[in-house]
Amino acid sequence: MRDKVTRLFVAAAIAEACSWLALLVGMLAKYGPPENELGVKIFGPIHGGLFVAYVLLVLAVARLRRWSLPATVVALACAVPPFATLVFERWARRRGMLDTAAGKPTREPAPVG
Repeated sequence: MRDKVTRLFVAAAIAEACSWLALLVGMLAKYGPPENELGVKIFGPIHGGLFVAYVLLVLAVARLRRWSLPATVVALACAVPPFATLVFERWARRRGMLDTAAGKPTREPAPVG
């Protein structure tokens, strides 16, 4: 279960960043010369849903993987600026905070004697 929730967290971090990009493009179209609100109407709710999913998954992964309070607060804060979820996900992976058993080879115990 830990690995599945962690994979969902990683997917949510990437999807949240992609939805930020789509929303920014929609905002550019809304406030730019075309003045078309369709992008914001479509990507606004999508981004909002992915934002909520990311926050819930941060809380779940933080509990399952026993993150420190500062790391959890930083992960939650990274949901606000555009693309910061990607930065946090890569930082957490480098620090071993997202390690899953699926990608690691297991060693057989060596016989004694």
